[in-house]
Amino acid sequence: MAQPILSTRSSSFPALAVPEFRTLWLGQIFSAIGTWMQIVALSLLVLKLSGGSTAELGVVSLVQALAFFAFALPGGSLADRFDKRKLLIVTQTTQGLLAALLGVLTASGHISIWGVIVLAFVSSAVLSVDQPTRSALATSLVPRELLTSAVSLNSVVFNGAAVLGPALAGILVARAGLASAFYANALSYGGVLLSLTLIRSRPASETSSKGNFLESLREALTVVRRQAALPWVMGGYAALLFFGPSTSLILPVLATTVLHLPDGDLGFLFSAAGLGTILGGLVLSKMGQLERRGLILLSSLFVWVGSLVLLALSRSTSLSMLALFAFGVSQTWFGTLVVALLQGSVEARMRGRVMSLNTLLIMGVRPMGDFPAGLLIGALGVPGVVLLSAGLVGGFGLLLARQRSVSSL
Repeated sequence: MAQPILSTRSSSFPALAVPEFRTLWLGQIFSAIGTWMQIVALSLLVLKLSGGSTAELGVVSLVQALAFFAFALPGGSLADRFDKRKLLIVTQTTQGLLAALLGVLTASGHISIWGVIVLAFVSSAVLSVDQPTRSALATSLVPRELLTSAVSLNSVVFNGAAVLGPALAGILVARAGLASAFYANALSYGGVLLSLTLIRSRPASETSSKGNFLESLREALTVVRRQAALPWVMGGYAALLFFGPSTSLILPVLATTVLHLPDGDLGFLFSAAGLGTILGGLVLSKMGQLERRGLILLSSLFVWVGSLVLLALSRSTSLSMLALFAFGVSQTWFGTLVVALLQGSVEARMRGRVMSLNTLLIMGVRPMGDFPAGLLIGALGVPGVVLLSAGLVGGFGLLLARQRSVSSL
């Protein structure tokens, strides 16, 4: 690792100068695009099967959240106990097969709301292992001083794929039907699988956790709890994710009921948010080691709140896209700094377990928030729910800003 560390000092994006990280990062691009295609297509499929019911979208999100609550922490422990590369080969292959099955059922007309719910639960259970394993493997391939750069670039891969993936989904669905997006996602897993076959070495600093299963989880949680700022930061992130509705919930409804856009144009709303995540992630990665992280955390949180207010008040497609762009930038900055703080607080052997906390927040807490939001949309409308979300997140932001341990980071 000595030579890559030296070469990163002059690199625009330092983590990419590490060959094994670069290989994995490139492989994830295709899979991330396919994942976003499926996110858009799945939302449209649920709306089609339910006759436009946002409550059904909330139910699917709730089922996904329950799976992550059940399996995220054990999944992180598995990531620390087994060879991460081999474990990812299993999870990525399984995800590809599930996407193909969803495509077959949709194309044949045998899909139902219950079928979507079952597949969503199984897929989320697999992701509970996949997500912390992938994050821990990626950051274990770079030295500690490049964690922020590596986390930022990983964020760019998934969130930045929202620029291309949803737009491709809109075009593909309009021309070839919903099943085609699921098939495309199934094929996209080949990129990650190929990169995993090219990663051979195992970082010398990485050791596996072989102790008692519950004790290993308790060990990682204790380390996080002892950090003065982390419990507050994680609490603020949880509030933001729970009360800030996800784009997969609000954008399909916003496009059809407020902006009155055709299905083919829905992808451009997702792409606006994705473009923001690309710019935010690339800028953060290029900056490398950061000072005043507390100020950046709080600033990005309040930009997030402002973008939600603007989105709620907008009746213009261009203004909505501007709000979503700011939403994407602030989301990437806040989330990336939280992950970097998490990973930097523990030894490499615990990174799978601490990353399971991040998986639990993003994939568990956020869908849990989508369930009541989906129900409230019927009563308050999308603008009303988004304004309510902005107010709640802003309130937690003010509470977070009062914590000296956070502002002094």
